[in-house]
Amino acid sequence: MAAPQPKLIFLFSGKRKSGKDYVTDLIQERLGPHVCCILRLSAPLKAQYARDHGLDYSELLSAGQYKEKYRADMIQWGESKRLEDPGFFCRLAICGATQPVWIVSDCRRMSDLQWFWKEYPQQCVSVRVEASEQTRTQRGWKFTAGVDDAESECGLDQGVKFDRTVNNDGDAALLEEQLEGLLSLAKERSQ
Repeated sequence: MAAPQPKLIFLFSGKRKSGKDYVTDLIQERLGPHVCCILRLSAPLKAQYARDHGLDYSELLSAGQYKEKYRADMIQWGESKRLEDPGFFCRLAICGATQPVWIVSDCRRMSDLQWFWKEYPQQCVSVRVEASEQTRTQRGWKFTAGVDDAESECGLDQGVKFDRTVNNDGDAALLEEQLEGLLSLAKERSQ
């Protein structure tokens, strides 16, 4: 079976509570689900982790305490899977995606970006969502050792020149301006 061929792939990354999901949801809402889908690399990871450990998958997808309880172990488990096969979760995430625009909402490691760049070299646009520690704290972020200093949070802090940056610190006008640039590119490529 041939791999799906999107016209544009936004590869989003950013720290916890920077607002990646908020920004990517806005883009999908404006483009529409027939044009754009959101792919989460963490979803297949969490599904398999839940199966292997007898846990509630829907709770692992939430932003609540249940996920936080298992986060560190889930990160370690995911790392071991990636060492075996760096594209494992990427391939699972794209299964069934048929829209012309894909948004990968949670790139966390260089290997995530490298897999998409290799498989879809002409379609990828990397986007970094940024918010200050103060803003992230207001959104419920609290530094957690073993999580916020792990590769899953810091792996893309250096060594990547992102194609676009979205500042999501609460300035609605600035956010709207940055979204318009991404939306224009998506509309241009998807036609």
